[in-house]
Amino acid sequence: MDILIETHKILLNDKQSAISRQLLSDIDLSHRFIAIKGNRGVGKTAFLLDIIRTYYSNDDSVLYVNMNNLFFTTTGLLSFVDTFYKKGGKVLLLDQMHKYPSWDLELKKIYNSYPELKIIFTASSIINIQSNPNVYPIVKVYNLNGLSFREFLCLQTGKTFKTYKLDDIIKYHDRIVDEILHQVRPLAYFNDYMKYGYFPIFMEQRSHIDNLLKNINLTLEFDIPYLNQIDLKYLPKLKQLLYLVASRGSSQANISRLSGEIGVSRATIMNYLYYLREAKLLNLLVEEGEHVEASKKPSMIYLHNTNLLHAVNNNGTSDEILAKTFFLNQVSAVTNTNYVSKFDFLVDGKYNFFVDIKNKKRKNNNYYTATDMIEKGKGNTIPLWLFGFLY
Repeated sequence: MDILIETHKILLNDKQSAISRQLLSDIDLSHRFIAIKGNRGVGKTAFLLDIIRTYYSNDDSVLYVNMNNLFFTTTGLLSFVDTFYKKGGKVLLLDQMHKYPSWDLELKKIYNSYPELKIIFTASSIINIQSNPNVYPIVKVYNLNGLSFREFLCLQTGKTFKTYKLDDIIKYHDRIVDEILHQVRPLAYFNDYMKYGYFPIFMEQRSHIDNLLKNINLTLEFDIPYLNQIDLKYLPKLKQLLYLVASRGSSQANISRLSGEIGVSRATIMNYLYYLREAKLLNLLVEEGEHVEASKKPSMIYLHNTNLLHAVNNNGTSDEILAKTFFLNQVSAVTNTNYVSKFDFLVDGKYNFFVDIKNKKRKNNNYYTATDMIEKGKGNTIPLWLFGFLY
């Protein structure tokens, strides 16, 4: 126990965050058990430590623990919690909970046995807590996304920018843009964000591309096979699928074509697409009223974010694909975004969107346009970068 407490203190002192994430303000700590889900590289560990600094500063009844610690190979979680609780512990922040065997069963026992104990834990985005009967009824789930363009601007400029709701951006985008332009020229930072700004790992000394590729490979080689029980001999097929999607940027979901190119069945392709989506390597678009499931064919396939496009696709990606990938990534973090045949995206079931790299003129007004490389829009034309202020 003493070594865990010492590690907790060292991390709080050494691993200082450069930016306060939006989720830190949105999280409701009145829930006893809270899960923070996210993919590799989005900053889940730093986020747990920020919760301690923000809400439990200098509180000795609070402890951060990484479940990868070898301590738990001989001391089970239940035994550790019992000791922690008896010594006056009140709040546990458990990192990488999904790495601990039978984590869901033990969390359920802890919930029932220690009614005054609060646990906040992180888990891979691949873990489907909502379908787990042991923990879903007792856990409030939050998703930690990568940095929004707004958060990236805060980090790069040292200034503070607030978030805006989608409805307000659509109705008042000209007024909102004026407020932002008083502080910064967003387009001066936009290309950098598209290349490396989504993942906080770019702040580390090593090459951000090398770091990103390392995390992609760890996700493909360890997380997905381990959590979905995939035979490792099929790993090259999974990598090939991701590369094919990246090389095309986005495409209609031609499952038969992908099946033939990779040499696996249609059912396997569907499963792989679902795994990559859960790992936040892909975004799958379905039509309104449908849900993304392994058994249902998506309408469109995109890489999850523009940083992945730059890292995986060595041949370069068109500006149009980058713009659409950015829009989908930022908007789908806070809305329901669907495929619609006559437009690029249907957002929250009521807003039809085109995403343009040029300000094209179209015949009707039953849509909005998110346009790249314009600083300010007019009417139904909204600057693309502004959709990075949703969270």
